[in-house]
Amino acid sequence: MEYVKKLNGRPKLKEGKRIKFINVRFTDDEYGEITELEQELGISKTELIRMRVLSDAKKIIVNSRELIKFLDSAGAEMGRIGNNINQLAKHANTLKLKGALNEAIIIHFNKLFEDYILVQQNFETALRKIIRAMGT
Repeated sequence: MEYVKKLNGRPKLKEGKRIKFINVRFTDDEYGEITELEQELGISKTELIRMRVLSDAKKIIVNSRELIKFLDSAGAEMGRIGNNINQLAKHANTLKLKGALNEAIIIHFNKLFEDYILVQQNFETALRKIIRAMGT
């Protein structure tokens, strides 16, 4: 008769085994919020709570739908601003050809354009931070 090795299931963890248990009670509303987050984020309740309390306590869990809607509206607004700048530049070029462009207007426009570029750079930096935070 052949010897058949007994299968013991999953190998025993030597380190990192979760042996401690915390019992937490929630109201119906709180439990509903957790269940909703679980469905929206695709994370189990246990992982969601563990992530919020322990390892990723500094990270913010966001509603991705609201974030995308906000970013979409911000991007659309930046597009409208760019369109306005193009219209102003076209108008300034038309005035320049007619010889009716005032130098004070050019200086003021350049200052406003520099401010816009700074705002756009800050916006891009913030977007990069959001993307990095969402990626990890």
